[in-house]
Amino acid sequence: MNKNTLNSKLDPMTHLLDIQLASDADNIPSAALFQQWLNTALSELSVSVEVLIRIVDEPEMTELNQTYRHKTGATNILSFPFEAPAGVDLNLLGDLVVCAPVLEREALAQNKSLEQHWAHIVIHGLFHLLGYDHNNEIEAEAMEALEVKALKKLHINNPYEER
Repeated sequence: MNKNTLNSKLDPMTHLLDIQLASDADNIPSAALFQQWLNTALSELSVSVEVLIRIVDEPEMTELNQTYRHKTGATNILSFPFEAPAGVDLNLLGDLVVCAPVLEREALAQNKSLEQHWAHIVIHGLFHLLGYDHNNEIEAEAMEALEVKALKKLHINNPYEER
């Protein structure tokens, strides 16, 4: 993939995915894998939606994390749900920003497959775009159950059991 926006538009129930590469990292998954993860995580939606995934390096993620979460340093993913103004009918779910170097370090430190960690983090972010969160134990358990269900469809083990 090069640093252009890639569009993957398929049948009406396949969700539209835009990928922006703003990272020099190696081992970034293919557009087809991102599309598979998106379709799997959102398979129970009755409408087709659009999602943007931007893959960045640590300086950009650090700036975004400081600006939007008031936290220092880079994080693995940020989710930005789209809130349409009144009277505007768009199926834009929102944007995910993923920090490739952070994901790679996490996968190595947790002794996980990099591809499976990418899948988990992207699916995690997609559920944030749908309004799920993990601010308390009840919310966390509900969100984790949805993630585990989607990952199981991809033949990926429960990442929460490996803690």
